Amino acid sequence: MQQQYEGYKNLAESLKSVSALLNLERKSQLHQDIITICNHLVNPSFRIAVFGPFNHGKSTLLNAILGNRTLPIDLIPTTGASITVKYGSDVRTRIILVDGTEVYRSGTEILQQFAILDGNRQMRKDVASVEVFCPHPFLETGVEFLDLPGTNDRDEQDNLVREKLLSADLVIQLLDARKLMTLGERENLRDWLLDRGIKTVIFVANFLNLLEPDEQKQVQNRLLFVAESFRAELPPGFSNLYRVDALPALRARLKGDVAAANSSGLAAFETALQNIVGILQPDRGSVRLPRVQAIASQIQLSLKAKIDPIALEIKSFDDKQNSKFEIKRKAANLIYKGFSTSIGELRDWLALPKLLTKYQADAAVALAENQFKDWQTNILKKDLNQLQLAAVKWLYQAYEFFQEERPQDLLIPFPSEPQVILPPKPNNTDDLSEPGSIAVGGGIGWLLGGPVGAAVVGSISYLLNKNIQKQDEQLAKESYHQEVAKLCITAIEDYFYSFSSQGLSILAEYERQAEKVICFEFSQEPVEISNKRESLQQSQNGFNRLLRELEKVKILSNHQPYKEIPKYTNTNKKYSPQPERVRISPEKDPVVKQQQENTVKNSGRRVESVSPLPKSSQPPRKEEVEAKFRDWELNEEIARMKAEMRMPGSQTSKQQNSTQSNKAPSQPKSQTEKDKITRAYGILGLQANASQAEVKQAYRTLVKKWHPDLFVNQPQLLKQAQEKMHLVNDAYTILSDK
Repeated sequence: MQQQYEGYKNLAESLKSVSALLNLERKSQLHQDIITICNHLVNPSFRIAVFGPFNHGKSTLLNAILGNRTLPIDLIPTTGASITVKYGSDVRTRIILVDGTEVYRSGTEILQQFAILDGNRQMRKDVASVEVFCPHPFLETGVEFLDLPGTNDRDEQDNLVREKLLSADLVIQLLDARKLMTLGERENLRDWLLDRGIKTVIFVANFLNLLEPDEQKQVQNRLLFVAESFRAELPPGFSNLYRVDALPALRARLKGDVAAANSSGLAAFETALQNIVGILQPDRGSVRLPRVQAIASQIQLSLKAKIDPIALEIKSFDDKQNSKFEIKRKAANLIYKGFSTSIGELRDWLALPKLLTKYQADAAVALAENQFKDWQTNILKKDLNQLQLAAVKWLYQAYEFFQEERPQDLLIPFPSEPQVILPPKPNNTDDLSEPGSIAVGGGIGWLLGGPVGAAVVGSISYLLNKNIQKQDEQLAKESYHQEVAKLCITAIEDYFYSFSSQGLSILAEYERQAEKVICFEFSQEPVEISNKRESLQQSQNGFNRLLRELEKVKILSNHQPYKEIPKYTNTNKKYSPQPERVRISPEKDPVVKQQQENTVKNSGRRVESVSPLPKSSQPPRKEEVEAKFRDWELNEEIARMKAEMRMPGSQTSKQQNSTQSNKAPSQPKSQTEKDKITRAYGILGLQANASQAEVKQAYRTLVKKWHPDLFVNQPQLLKQAQEKMHLVNDAYTILSDK
């Protein structure tokens, strides 16, 4: 029993706390019902309420049961308050006023002052509760009677009755046999009792003794129909309809006339009442919980009406923010991918072995011919600028997209011009036209002049394409122009070593700075949304707590608990893409290999490590064409995401784009447009109405196959490729614009 009481107590506290979330007005009907049912849940007494319109004899019936004139009765509406009759050793009355004042008197005469209607038939505003204590054996068992004001008189009284009915475990509805079940009584039966889970109801017909015998029989038949149509939840074997002539019963009880009390129906009704209470009283929860369920259902519906719109608003906000975050995250990853690739290409280009392989021969020749500065400007600087711009453009894409830190330009300076000190000329040679001793970037061919200068230039290519160790050592010592050529090659190697080392260091720092550009941060969630999120979480927690407490007392609900509201995770959140890089062994990664070699570099390095120079007339490799196409795709994707960010309702853009990419384009209206589109599908090798994804894939395949850069050394095929790409580009444009 104690465990059950604790369960009811927790349920009552949950009902009160949840009702506070609704911000109900204190005078609202739902607020009053919640307070009433919560107090009733923890009330150990079994309460019986006598209910009905005024002048139906409610107080008279109670006086007859109690055996004295405890309660005020008259021919006009008298009861102006809800009077609770409890057990006491003697008859006394306690009045508690609204301000907390307690009036305690012996007997019940004080009821004439506080518990009846005034001359204007108004209830007193200052009375909070009225209690009468009476030494009756039935009350001693823990039973309380509740004498309610008559209904159908004043709205104020009706509201009080409606409220108090929730605190009754058993309701006695008094009927007037002379005007049985008026429309008002039927409405009250439905609205005040049935719809609120109050089904432990007994009907008592009064004034049947005032009717003629024939009329009594007809009325009794009608009473049976009313009783049978109302499905009262009483113990099996008990009727929910009784006849009690209240005033004769009271007179008989006051006189001690047992026979008269029996003939009035009072004795039979009392016996049934005591037996019903004896069965229901031990399990009061089964009586009270249906009322709790009805009230809880109202609370849940009201709370859901508050929760669901706010939840929808917050979900819409979160979806929009998450969509923006996802678009920015994807853009950041794409930009980082393009930047990393471009930086990787520049890093690979700056690797010493690659620089020497690609440029050493031409640079050494330019040095020997006094044209190094021009070569550096027109060849090396041009290639460097192209690679630098390819990397920097991605950072400007990021700045335009995210508006974080403005990127700096990538500047890799060139080392000082190479210097060469000529060795002493041999005494046994006659082919030197001038004796010169030192050339500092001044042109060895000019200094030596004539055939020796030409021989030096020729030896540069010879030495770079031969393995010096396999040459005849004597020939190397005797060939003055070869020795000078080796000095030029070594000077260029020193130049590229400095250029590579400094360039790679600058590039590494530039990559670190780029992390501040390719990133984005979400601002603080608006205060209004944060407050709504907090309020929503409280409401949902209260709703779920109420569900749990209802389940503990075996009250089932049609509602499902709410899932926890996700917190706003993007508050001050900074995202920087950091894709994992594939580790490459030093043997396979020329940059890593060079960095390792640089740690052991010394002035005695030889040119033997230089690889042969590839032919300058080779066309671009397929990988280079693939890189160009990849950049085009990334730019196209980023441009699309920029457009999405500007669109209202961008949270659905991804889904819309996904849907649109897989559905066939809509049909054009004019025949000319139809012909153009049909021809475009044919050029791309597709069936009519192919999806946009198929169009893009076909375009990708044809670009990789017919890119003009693949045919630079094949004039005939180059022209064909250019024409083919012109048609392919036009076809792709037509199908993309549909």
